Amino acid sequence: MTGGRVTLITGAASGIGAAVARRIAGTGNSLLLHASGRTEEKVRALEALAEMLRSEGAPVETVFADFDTPGAAQSVVDIALARFSRLDALVANAGFADRTPLRQAAPETLSRSLRGMTEAFFALATAAADPLARGGAGRIVAISSFVAHRFAEGELFPVTAAAKAGIEALAKALAVEFGPEGVTVNCVVPGYTRKDATGHRAMSAEAMEAMAAKTPTRRIAEPDDVAALVAFLLGADARQITGQCIHIDGGLCL
Repeated sequence: MTGGRVTLITGAASGIGAAVARRIAGTGNSLLLHASGRTEEKVRALEALAEMLRSEGAPVETVFADFDTPGAAQSVVDIALARFSRLDALVANAGFADRTPLRQAAPETLSRSLRGMTEAFFALATAAADPLARGGAGRIVAISSFVAHRFAEGELFPVTAAAKAGIEALAKALAVEFGPEGVTVNCVVPGYTRKDATGHRAMSAEAMEAMAAKTPTRRIAEPDDVAALVAFLLGADARQITGQCIHIDGGLCL
């Protein structure tokens, strides 16, 4: 068994997931870093991150899996347990944005988002529930999005909004169910956040920068801004915070 806490981070090849990994690796954590959509670029990015963290002394393993495949979530949790003998925290960050207008969206457009995000979160959280409860201080943090809260003309992400809103509802229900076992469940709700070169983009870099003018702080968040909040929620000081959706959007959704 490894020392410290074991954390599974999904969608860790870039962006917020990678930033969370960099933030918590130095605190005695062992990490299982996940990515989906196995491409040469993602393999390089995930392995480069893992090697950097290993060079700093963190035990790190990597895994690729697509959560719209039946059984994938359970398999990833099983890999964490097989490699580290325990699981203390889950950061459910994997996801994607879809700007398809509702009038142009086929039923499969919505189903794809629900499978890949809402259903994937449900499968991961329920698969991880028993291992997280064993330590008495388990943590689940799901990454939601402002798109489930802000419905402005020209900024709509209809099917993504539905999927992320479902994650938030599940997180609140899970917080009630898991609370007596010492497991907290929260959502972090980022606003516009800068993307890494290997990250999925639904908007151009220029369009993203234009959105800074619509944000009270007049800036786009960096992935590490979000990672700082996630790291806090994973820690002992957040033991009384559960069932919350905490916005980190520069005031975008005020």
